Amino acid sequence: TLKDNVQLDKKELASVVDDIKNLFFYDNDFQAAHTLEDIENKLSNAFTKLNIDLSVKDSFINRLPAIQDLCFKDLESVYHGDPSCLNYTEIIVSYTAYYAILAYRIANELYKLNAKIVARVIAEHAHETTGVDINPGATIGEYFSIDHGVGIVIGETAVVGHHCRIYHGVTLGVRSFKKDEQGHLRKGGKRHPNIGNYVTIYANATILGGDTYIKNNSI
Repeated sequence: TLKDNVQLDKKELASVVDDIKNLFFYDNDFQAAHTLEDIENKLSNAFTKLNIDLSVKDSFINRLPAIQDLCFKDLESVYHGDPSCLNYTEIIVSYTAYYAILAYRIANELYKLNAKIVARVIAEHAHETTGVDINPGATIGEYFSIDHGVGIVIGETAVVGHHCRIYHGVTLGVRSFKKDEQGHLRKGGKRHPNIGNYVTIYANATILGGDTYIKNNSI
């Protein structure tokens, strides 16, 4: 209900991203057990207020190793694609664009589990924090990297392949909105572009439309 949404502690929910980041990169076994408990408690609180089945939380927790694997691959891609980067630690600690990718991986998994409001809160927190706006419904392949990142927009139905790199100011957006007989925007449908594998999209490129395809190995 609207009342439930108003009472949702968005800051607590957004902090799940930092908890998972600690779980993936910093915690020893003892710390990891406590961090995982904190993550479960925060998700349980949010899911209860939003009337989301708590079994979704369990499914998400079980998916954390797979999310971690994707985040490690993204980390590798960022490192090898940035000649100024000294080591992996620098990326984890200081790269806001990498934080945006990590938050997307978390939000995307929640989105696929149909906890879409929770996914959106996490995605909007990352947007506010980093300036990178990735809809949690977007499909992004392995070894994804963002350079700088400010002003990037990736829409809900965008599909990005493996080993892709995107620079600041890029938009993967909608060309036009279809309306129904009453003049209201139609919900759903394929609206955002499709990007192949091994594609580099340089700064301020604007790519629009659900029927737009960028082929593999393109710049």
